[in-house]
Amino acid sequence: MKFSYAMLPDYPLNESLASIKLADELGFYAAYAADEPWHKDLWLLFAAAAAQTSQIRMGPSVSAVTLREPSLIAQAAATLDELTGGRAEVVLGSGNFGVLAQYKIDWTKTKPLTRVKEAVAVVRTLLDEGTITRDGEFYSYDGLFTFARPVQEHLPVKIGAMRGPKSFEAAGELSDGVHHALSYTREAYEYAVKHTRIGAERAGKDWTTLDIGAWVVFATGPDSAAAKEAARSMVGLYASAMPEEQLLRNGVDPKEMAPIIEAVGAGDLPKAIELTTPDITEKLSIAGTPAEVTAKIKREIEPTGVNHLIAAITDATLVKGFTGREIDGVADVDTQLRLIHDEIMPAFA
Repeated sequence: MKFSYAMLPDYPLNESLASIKLADELGFYAAYAADEPWHKDLWLLFAAAAAQTSQIRMGPSVSAVTLREPSLIAQAAATLDELTGGRAEVVLGSGNFGVLAQYKIDWTKTKPLTRVKEAVAVVRTLLDEGTITRDGEFYSYDGLFTFARPVQEHLPVKIGAMRGPKSFEAAGELSDGVHHALSYTREAYEYAVKHTRIGAERAGKDWTTLDIGAWVVFATGPDSAAAKEAARSMVGLYASAMPEEQLLRNGVDPKEMAPIIEAVGAGDLPKAIELTTPDITEKLSIAGTPAEVTAKIKREIEPTGVNHLIAAITDATLVKGFTGREIDGVADVDTQLRLIHDEIMPAFA
């Protein structure tokens, strides 16, 4: 199983660069970030990190094709690939529901899966051929070309999927893999892998060669209670993006989550955190000591065919930035990266 660092680039940039460099030195597969206006720009951050790293891969997980035109994603990815000497990749999605709402976009009217599938074809064509002519439902071009060319012979393009089953099948059939965010149970990942496999086999692919990633809210450290409290602070924010079907596959009653999501939507984060019980936190995060975290991954994720753990590391700085809460005893990002390397990765070598 590969391990990657999913960062929210909300720290001072010198700190984010130092964490990416550390992840590179520790042998993490990739550093990913969300391509959203809520955060600092990942493309500029990773461009700056390119010269400070030698092996870690970088790119968006995910880039929302509802907001960023896919030809521009291809241009940015190819440029980053040249800067990194062939270490760029992209994960495409329809967009964070909360972000889209702030743009006054009703995601239910955007035909999200159709749009993503078409965007994958656009990005793939521009990366491979450097030019595109296409009449699509969402994206049309007449001889559009770019001098931004990737170093890799095949720069990976993947799909971020949550709802399913069609999104997982599309990832398996049309892309190089799937990043499934915010699931924590064997049932949820068996569902995701099953439908990714269906799509792959439809296209004549060996599904085991695909990148099948689990993108999870993550906090670890020697103080189990502090790590879980950090995760509890963020669970409601992330869960607000989870469709009801996904909540059910993770053993959570959508009615139980409704008041938490309502509080998040109203901007009342203290109330949302208060309503997030330890039971909900346990179900919707991977948090605790390295031994506890390892046991949960072994029990719920590894047996399903997932081959990539993407840890959205939560620490005290992130919690304070998003919620204003002060939590003592939470390991910082760099300490957590070292703990993953020293105490968790060896269990999956």
